[in-house]
Amino acid sequence: MTNIKYDPSCMDDYDPASMDAEIAQQHILDSIVPVIETESVPLRDALHRVVADDIRSAINVPSHTNSAMDGYAIRASDIPQSGSSEFKLTGTAWAGRPFEGEVNPDECVRIMTGAAMPKNTDTVVMQEHVQINDDRIIIDANQKPGQNVRQAGEDISEDDLVFKNGKYLQAADIGLIASLGIGTVSVVRKLRVAFFSTGDELVSIGKPLETGQIYDSNRYTLWCMLARLNVEIIDLGVVKDTPEDVEQAFIEASQCADIVITSGGVSGGDADFVKSTLEKLGEVIFWKVSMKQGRPLAFGKINNAIFFGLPGNPVSVMVTFYIFVQQAIEKMSGREPHKRIKLKAKSKSVLRKRPGRVEFQRGIYEIDTDGNCIVEKTGAQGSGILRSMSDANCFIFLPMESEGINEGDTIEIWPFESFI
Repeated sequence: MTNIKYDPSCMDDYDPASMDAEIAQQHILDSIVPVIETESVPLRDALHRVVADDIRSAINVPSHTNSAMDGYAIRASDIPQSGSSEFKLTGTAWAGRPFEGEVNPDECVRIMTGAAMPKNTDTVVMQEHVQINDDRIIIDANQKPGQNVRQAGEDISEDDLVFKNGKYLQAADIGLIASLGIGTVSVVRKLRVAFFSTGDELVSIGKPLETGQIYDSNRYTLWCMLARLNVEIIDLGVVKDTPEDVEQAFIEASQCADIVITSGGVSGGDADFVKSTLEKLGEVIFWKVSMKQGRPLAFGKINNAIFFGLPGNPVSVMVTFYIFVQQAIEKMSGREPHKRIKLKAKSKSVLRKRPGRVEFQRGIYEIDTDGNCIVEKTGAQGSGILRSMSDANCFIFLPMESEGINEGDTIEIWPFESFI
């Protein structure tokens, strides 16, 4: 009887040739060099871009001391020590139309929110806290000197450093830059990311399926995940499973992109040519990771481009992209990789697992009526069951040494807000 020696596969819990997932993450980040090319863009186009040059303020924000309320501007020295005092109304200050005169003792100016404080005044009494008698008002002693006034430069002072280079700009940041009167921003150029799928079984949407064929969903999920990272996307389509076609796609992609991503063709089967092509044209840094889903993950370089060879199964594509590729894109874009949110939750499900590799199962978490975080898995967890990702709002992280989870056990979850 012949004893057959099995090679480790993606179904095994342990493969000595696989790299620890955390070490793989660090290898990837250590290999990434941020791009240095920059461009100037109109402010509205700077959303979700990375600041290339420090942004400093040329003005105070606010530019003038102004009222935070609709009310009456007075001198703090006129606030009564007890009882009440009467003030003569001498004019009105509007936002954009200041009161030009001086305010004398026991006088006041009607003032609107945002209007510049009249000369000699330093306190605003809310309109709801006064009694009006024709051209006079009465206030009581329950007022504080300087109340309801925003000082010039209270938000930002002239020459303050507002954003350092590497800042990833979001909506509030764009508004803040606009408040400085800045209309264009120097940003790091967009990364160019090329991707393609391999597999003779793949069919583009719109064509009828024949026996053994499936629609290529991976290019759509990859496109969407890349679009959220605001990169220049280069979709090279579906490449046939031949050494010549895969090699030509590698060459074309590496000539036009900073990062090249493939899906499929990395498992080592007779028709899987991604790893061998990368070895021929570039450098393989590693091609197996101790995790599920996503053990067959190739990482390397081809010409000046970074290469990621993702598995072909739809769930594995998404898991490996979020765990490995996204942070690499963020670092190459010049920003700090986004920190992952990690929470503790009680499991409502029994989760099967054997030691030997980390697992990222898909779950749905919520906060119960007692304020506790709870999570349950999204049904079957196979690497080809894309609904397990579509229904989920978090990854359930199971460490390498875990032997499974019982209902009620406390586990670690990674909410999808960390990624998307």
